[in-house]
Amino acid sequence: MPTTLELTLILLAAGVLAVAGLKAAGLPALLGYVLIGVGLGPFLPHMDAESPAHRLAEFGVVFLMFSIGLEFSLGRLKAMRQAVFGLGGLQVAISMFSVMILGQVLGLGWEAGLALGGVLAMSSTAIVSKLLAERDELDSEAGKLILGILLFQDLAVAPLIIFVPALAQSGGLGEALVFASLKAVLALLLILTLGQKLMRPWFHFVARAKSAELFMLNVLLVTLGLAYLTDRAGLSLALGAFLAGVLIAETEYRYQVEADIRPFRDVLMGLFFVSVGLMLDTGVVAERWAVVLAVLAALILGKGLVIALLAGLFTQSWAVVARVGAGLAQAGEFGFVLLALALGNRLLDHHTYQVVLAAMVLSMLASPLLFLAGARLARRLEGGAWMEQARGVHEIAARAFGIQKHVILCGYGRSGQSLARLLETERIPFIALDHDPRRVRAAAQAGDRVVFGDSTRAEVLMAAGVHRARAVVVSFAHTPSALKIIAVVQRLKPDAPVIVRTVDENDLDRLREAGASEVVPEVMEGALMLGTQTMLMAGVPLGRVLKRIRQVREARYGAMRGYFRGLTDEDAEDAGGERLTSVRIGKESQALGKTLGELDISAMRVVLVNLRRPGGGAFDAGPDTALEEGDILLLRGGPEALAAAEMLLV
Repeated sequence: MPTTLELTLILLAAGVLAVAGLKAAGLPALLGYVLIGVGLGPFLPHMDAESPAHRLAEFGVVFLMFSIGLEFSLGRLKAMRQAVFGLGGLQVAISMFSVMILGQVLGLGWEAGLALGGVLAMSSTAIVSKLLAERDELDSEAGKLILGILLFQDLAVAPLIIFVPALAQSGGLGEALVFASLKAVLALLLILTLGQKLMRPWFHFVARAKSAELFMLNVLLVTLGLAYLTDRAGLSLALGAFLAGVLIAETEYRYQVEADIRPFRDVLMGLFFVSVGLMLDTGVVAERWAVVLAVLAALILGKGLVIALLAGLFTQSWAVVARVGAGLAQAGEFGFVLLALALGNRLLDHHTYQVVLAAMVLSMLASPLLFLAGARLARRLEGGAWMEQARGVHEIAARAFGIQKHVILCGYGRSGQSLARLLETERIPFIALDHDPRRVRAAAQAGDRVVFGDSTRAEVLMAAGVHRARAVVVSFAHTPSALKIIAVVQRLKPDAPVIVRTVDENDLDRLREAGASEVVPEVMEGALMLGTQTMLMAGVPLGRVLKRIRQVREARYGAMRGYFRGLTDEDAEDAGGERLTSVRIGKESQALGKTLGELDISAMRVVLVNLRRPGGGAFDAGPDTALEEGDILLLRGGPEALAAAEMLLV
């Protein structure tokens, strides 16, 4: 058995490697912690539910429940009450009783079946919320239904923690439940009544000391103190932490508390999931692998079907039904808490515990794949079937027929719609592509020029007239899809400029190297707007503010000079007529092999914005740069100057 220091070093080293690998793969870090425990389990046989390390790991759940309490808002709960108490309540109740009936058939007993029902009714808040956020679906119809169910599951954990031990009472279940409920109500009334009166003044008193260390110590004291009180009352540590979060959420210190508690929560939650993996007996799993797979299939298919059928009562869209069912088909982190509670109260034997635990871990590992499968099924159910795809391509071609020098908008979300309004104002023709059928239908009914289509597919861009397009704009911030679009445009029309939106500058080099003409990071544009307002409020003259912002944009966006009047060529005779054009150097081009210095393009009052080479993106070109076949020159100038430059180059 390793010493405490050796165990700590082993866990830290394994944690760094596993979490770094999963982060690189785009998967949640908590899965890495579970895998660490599974991998180290055979070498640490004495790590069980009663070990000190596991006891310490339980504080991870305490701080997670505290964080959920901080996010608990009566206003938010009221707005989502149908999804939370209607859909969420039905899901938990039906899941519990379905598993109870199945447990009766399999000979487990109704008490064990009902406890297992509570275990398997939970879904992973941590995994699902992260996947929704990554796909920008938190505010979608499916996202709201999913969050409603998850919120009820989180709220149901506290009574289930009381309910599961009551099932193991030797006396009547009703009497045990009544006694547990009375204790819970008394503790809740005492804590909430006194807590509301004391919490705000107490935090005011602590905050007046203006000590970050004292404030953090106070947060830990309140959290663990209330957890201790509920534990002594025969309830649970997690319930007390949840109540502490609810009380602090009503004060103005909520966000500071959340920031202070996050490091403790994340580290201890990681330790909790490591302990879950350590408790997995790989020998039992290997011996009963067929049973594990059967339980896994029953969990995913049965739970997904129940949730999908219930979601159908709250929406008219089959696509939303598919997304909700697939998104919540896995087990959840609180299921591990309830499962350990069932084992500790001897409602389950060791072998049943191991089989269910293995199936839960595998279901959580499969969550990203389930999400992807749900999205694909949703596209097929609403606009994604083969006939619908063919009809969509035909519609795109019909809408784009006869349009010349237009802009192709890939994505018609908020950014795409705002850009479309600007293009309409300038009377620039465009066609917008979006793969959300509901959005397309609503926008088309309003008269917008948008059609259904996946802009990463070559046939869709061809139907949209990419060969005749003036530019292609990727208005959604998803780098993998943007890279696919750039690759298709490079293959179909290499001289078409591609403008890409991204969240920050992390992927800027990748996108530019792939061939993007410009990459517009939201973070930088937000900073520029923030800087503009700050300088104005600080008394800087408007002219100087505009000059500073203009200089930053000019340095950052080379092609922007062609769209704004007089930003660099203020002495040009016809600045208002400036525009951009791209020239491709072919085999017969008279400029082939000549250097930019020899051509002296600037003498014709034309500015070389950038030079791109196939597969290499844009790069800094100097006077000694010789033009090669396939080079694309992006030029800015007046119509006559551009025409003269094209004659010289072509």
